[in-house]
Amino acid sequence: MADEIYAGLDIGSQSIRVAVGKPVPAPGGKAQMHIIGAVEVPSSGIAKGTVTNLEDAVSSVSKALEQAERITGVPVSSAWVGISGSHIIAQESRGVVGVGRSDGEIRDEDVERAIEAARTVATPTNYEIIHVIPKSFIVDGQRGIKDPVGMNGIRLEVDALIIEGLSSQIRTLTKCVYRTGLDIEDLVFSILATAEAVVTDRQRELGVCVVNVGASTTSLAVYEEGDVRHTAVLPLGGDHVTSDIAIGLRTSIEVAEQVKLHYGTCMPEDVPKKEEVNLADVGASEPEMVSRRFVAEIAQARVQEIFEMVDRELAKVDRSGMLPAGAVLTGGGARLAGMLDAAKAVLRLPASIGTPIGISSVID
Repeated sequence: MADEIYAGLDIGSQSIRVAVGKPVPAPGGKAQMHIIGAVEVPSSGIAKGTVTNLEDAVSSVSKALEQAERITGVPVSSAWVGISGSHIIAQESRGVVGVGRSDGEIRDEDVERAIEAARTVATPTNYEIIHVIPKSFIVDGQRGIKDPVGMNGIRLEVDALIIEGLSSQIRTLTKCVYRTGLDIEDLVFSILATAEAVVTDRQRELGVCVVNVGASTTSLAVYEEGDVRHTAVLPLGGDHVTSDIAIGLRTSIEVAEQVKLHYGTCMPEDVPKKEEVNLADVGASEPEMVSRRFVAEIAQARVQEIFEMVDRELAKVDRSGMLPAGAVLTGGGARLAGMLDAAKAVLRLPASIGTPIGISSVID
């Protein structure tokens, strides 16, 4: 088992990322993931987290895989694939079963039957189930049980969160991966995978919101008492900041992206009034001076809009401004200067940038 290799594939609107890791023994006897290689290639044929051109998407994924194999020197034959996109919905469901054994002891198979019963929820047409996440169990009316195995009872119920996606989008994504000759271990809803990596059990107990600001979508997951309470994918992301800067400065998207990366912040008050940026420094064809504060004001408006949408999702589960562990920001969009302050102001919550926990790596 020592040579067991895991690969993760994240197919995004802006870039495709492959991470390859292997479990290594960690202090305390628990294995931890050691990342032996990670690559990022620009993606094409993907918009808003969904495949829009199969051929382009396949060649982007192939490119990423080739690079990953070159860096690690290990053939990657199968991967865990993240799925995202605004077509993904979550709904609650409850499964109820009678306990099978005469002495009333609850076994693993009873739990599986209960979860199976929760699966039979009425899925919308053309949708299929990606995950069934058991939140808590009820044994003979006693609520809030995390693991009922070994307890005694007659009636076992489970409250589960069912995460579903459009069948056509799921099939297109899997086809895109299979066409590169890669096997899929499983599809994982990206934001849940992100949360697994960056949030501690303690934060999940207290209540935390993980916000992944991508290029064209922002996804979030709300945890409380250790369970997923709510998930959503919003159709706004870092690209919207870029395109607004491009419109505001009347320049190209490429120049706007460079301005955002090098000079962008979403806190205009941190920028001296007279500070200017020469667009020729970031790739414009002719010199043009623009106010850096003006750029910051554009970014601020967009970023506030993103967090207001996040806040609206929190309000849906009555958690607006009420998560003790606050918001954890991840994704490329979260690297914009001032994002944390903007999140704190709009969400009225503590905010931090998420970093992977329990993972060692040879690379930065």
